[in-house]
Amino acid sequence: MATTAEEVTNGGDQEEVAVEVEPKTGVSFPVKLDDGKQLNCVGVRKKSMLGLGIKIYGFGMYADNEKLEALLKSKIGKAPEKINKELYQLVIDSDVEMVIRLVIVFSSLTMSMVRKNFGEGLGASIKKLTGGKKNDELANKLMGEASDKIKLTPGSVIEISRLPGYVLETKVTGDVISKVESELLCRAIINLYLGDDPLDKDAKDKFGMSLISLF
Repeated sequence: MATTAEEVTNGGDQEEVAVEVEPKTGVSFPVKLDDGKQLNCVGVRKKSMLGLGIKIYGFGMYADNEKLEALLKSKIGKAPEKINKELYQLVIDSDVEMVIRLVIVFSSLTMSMVRKNFGEGLGASIKKLTGGKKNDELANKLMGEASDKIKLTPGSVIEISRLPGYVLETKVTGDVISKVESELLCRAIINLYLGDDPLDKDAKDKFGMSLISLF
């Protein structure tokens, strides 16, 4: 993964923070969060509109890699020769802490569009995980409390965090808008990015490579 350093002003002091730039959107992601979670991949979410592939947001997926490493070694033992479905499934099903940071790049995005998009995506993900059972009420809980008054301009950040005990917390521009305790919803959100039909296959592959490197 190509990383660069950006200068961040912190209380008058400038410190260099290593970042990785998502190439299709130009969005920078710090390679490490303040709490130590590490960046395992970056990607882009595109949506087809009027026959065009519109870039909606760049994303970075972070994890507590020490806990991921312990999980993989306890379940699999030695490093597999290539990335396989079992590796991804362990991450999807676990409650290892993870953060998905989304940085908006599409200038006409509204909160209602985000709600609809995540509701549909999570709804489909839940159906895959449950053998076809619908649960739209659960799917809509992720963004359900977000007001339409929230303005999403390019650069706005949405963070979805999987916390211990299968709690999913969503922040929009720094404010917590939902906190839902649900193993199924936690699995469904990670499945959107690491499942059989990922939002960005290249990002999923990069995440898989980072998993193998943990062994």
